[in-house]
Amino acid sequence: MSDMTQTEKPGWMRRLPLFVILAVAAIGAFALKDYFTFEALRDNRETLISLRDNNLILAVSVFVLAYIVIVAFSLPGALIATLTGGFLFGTLGGSLLSVTAATIGATVIFLAARHGFGERLKERMDASAGTVGKIKKGIDENQWSMLFFMRLVPVVPFFVANLVPAFLAVPVYRYVVSTFLGIIPGSLVYSSVGAGLGEVFARGETPNLGLIFEPHILLPILGLSLLSVMPVLVKAITGKKDL
Repeated sequence: MSDMTQTEKPGWMRRLPLFVILAVAAIGAFALKDYFTFEALRDNRETLISLRDNNLILAVSVFVLAYIVIVAFSLPGALIATLTGGFLFGTLGGSLLSVTAATIGATVIFLAARHGFGERLKERMDASAGTVGKIKKGIDENQWSMLFFMRLVPVVPFFVANLVPAFLAVPVYRYVVSTFLGIIPGSLVYSSVGAGLGEVFARGETPNLGLIFEPHILLPILGLSLLSVMPVLVKAITGKKDL
C-alpha cells in the first residue's frame, strides 16, 4: 500500500505546476479581461510615464516581471503588454524587453508541461507504430523548422506553441532559441505601434492592432515562415535527412 502511494505521489507532484498554471489561466481569462485593455493603458498612461521617468530600473523590472507572469500563466494581456513596452521604452527597447520576458514566461510553462506529461507522452509516441509513430518521427527530424514555423505564423496561438514542443520532448535549448528569435518580428511590429501611441492618445483614436495582417507586414513574416520550413521541403524532394 505504501509502495503504491509513493508511486502515485510523484506523478501528481510532477503535474501540479501545470495544473496550477491552467487553473490560474482559466480564472484570469474571466477575472482579468477588463484590466489588460487598450482603455486601461490609455487611462493609466500618465502614471506609467511618471514611474518610468522617476525610476527607470523599477519600471523595467515591474514591466518584465508582469510580462513573465502574463505569459507563464497564459493570462490575457500579452498584446497590451507589448504595446505598453513600446509606449514606455520605444520600439527597440520595448521589443527587447518583451521578447526576453515572453521567452522566460514561455519557458516556465514549457518546463511545467514537459515535467508533468512530456517524458511519458514521448515514450508512448516513440513506442507507437503506424501513423502516430510516423508523425513523431517526422517531427523529430524537423524540430527546428517546426519550432520556428509555429512562432512565426501569426495564426498559431502562443499557448499552443508553448505546449506542443513540451509534449514532444523538444530539447530546452532549441525551444528557448526558437522562441526568442521566432517572436521578434511580431514583437517589433506591436512595439512600434506602442511607440506611436502618444500621438494616438492625443487624437483620441484607437491603434490598428490588425497591422500585422496588412500585406506589407504579413508577407515578410510569411516569407520567414516559408524559409523556416524550407529544410523540410528540401528533404522531401531530395530524400536527405538532418546531419
